[in-house]
Amino acid sequence: MSSPHDFDFFHGDWDVLHRRRTDFLDPDSGWAQFPGASRCRPLFGGAANLDEVDMPQLSAQGATLRLFDPKTGQWSLNWASSISGTLFPPVFGRFEDGRGEFYGDDTYDGKEVRVRFVWSGISATSARWEQAFRVVTGADGWVTNWIMEFTRPSGTTAG
Repeated sequence: MSSPHDFDFFHGDWDVLHRRRTDFLDPDSGWAQFPGASRCRPLFGGAANLDEVDMPQLSAQGATLRLFDPKTGQWSLNWASSISGTLFPPVFGRFEDGRGEFYGDDTYDGKEVRVRFVWSGISATSARWEQAFRVVTGADGWVTNWIMEFTRPSGTTAG
């Protein structure tokens, strides 16, 4: 069951290896790979956190505000991009057995999409995040379109 401390593992500094599809809706498109960095800090005694990810190759930064709702036992994950200057619709979900799954609705390239974030492979020194889209009408299955592999920078620890 999810708790207000599900994301405690993510506090602190991270090196990030990004892999992004060149076309977010095409499962046959190629992948672009590039490095980045991330820093996460807790808020509200751990029941929320804020991270900023730096992506120099894209000349962009992103931020995620995560909030735990004790009534529902779910998290909302709220992403913002320096490119658009907007807050994207949130995804909602929870952790079970060390894996977090979060779902929401959005639009991409003029199409309504269902969005899925998955957190997995969580340890003190590594974690994996992936994003997948599924077009609401006219398409089958999920297209994983962005993967971030997080590792602790040499000599750093959690928090």
